[in-house]
This record gives sequence, C-alpha cells and structure tokens, in this order.
Amino acid sequence: MSGAKRSAGLLLYRLRGGRVEVLIAHMGGPFWAKKDDGAWSIIKGELGDGEDAYAAARREFEEETGIAPPQGRALELGEVRQSSGKLVTAWAIAGELDPSQLRSNTFAIEWPRGSGERREFPEIDRVEWFDAGRAARKLVKGQAALIEALERRLDEENTGPATGPEAGAEC
Repeated sequence: MSGAKRSAGLLLYRLRGGRVEVLIAHMGGPFWAKKDDGAWSIIKGELGDGEDAYAAARREFEEETGIAPPQGRALELGEVRQSSGKLVTAWAIAGELDPSQLRSNTFAIEWPRGSGERREFPEIDRVEWFDAGRAARKLVKGQAALIEALERRLDEENTGPATGPEAGAEC
C-alpha cells in the first residue's frame, strides 16, 4: 500500500426521527459543477508525512468548511480505497452544522482549459445533510462503505457495551 495517496476525513452525523443523517460535501470546481450522484465526498483532505490521521481529519474539516469540528467521541470507520487508488481513513462524530455557514477554502486552476486564465474555485461548493441511503448514492465510488461502517458502529453501540480503545474515550 505504500505509494498510494492518503487522506483522512470526518463524517458528521446526527439522528433524526430514528434515522441516521450524515453531512457530506459537493466537490467544487468546474469538473463537478453539473454532476450530482457520485460527485459528493466526506469532508477530507490529504494526510501529511508522519501526520496523525485523526488530527489531519479534524484540520481538514475546519479548512474545508471554515467551521471547527465538534468535540466528542469519534467512531473509527476504517479505511477505503477510492477508484483513483487513494486511501481514505475516516471517523464519524455526532454533531450539528448549519450548511449555510460553509466557508470553504479555494484552489486555482486554468479555466477554461487552454485559455491561459487562472480562476479560483471553492474546494467544496456546498454541504448538505442526507439520510444514509441517499448519501451512499451521492458519494464518490468507494466512500459508500464508510456510511455502512457508520451504521454498523451505531448498531453495535445500541445492542451492547462498546469495546475497544475508543470505547468511552474522547478523541
């Protein structure tokens, strides 16, 4: 697995009417502008060499949304491989976020391609709450497994005492 790019991310979740809802981000920039299903991601970013993955996930959440992630117990969701080969390690944390408060950082690219003109675009152009099933359809290929992992973790917690290093621990 060495050589693969690595990212770390946070999946914010809440319970509404007995259902799990998750906050996911629509990717910014011209390539994703007119795409919907398959054009969303958990809020994540690249992991620096030697950087703690959970610390990176929290940093990236704040950089990409302009909002500090909530405190609380983080549920480890594991690692998935995207079709690009990138490895994404993720955690879920319960919390609330008003999508209208999004203040994403930006990136610059030549656009339109070949024009010689550089334009800035937000890394994510919006965030929204979706129920787990709908979020799984919206996410880029490979990340739907993180929704399934969250649902499993929540089911485990509702059927018995949590075990493992994160049980009862604040991250």
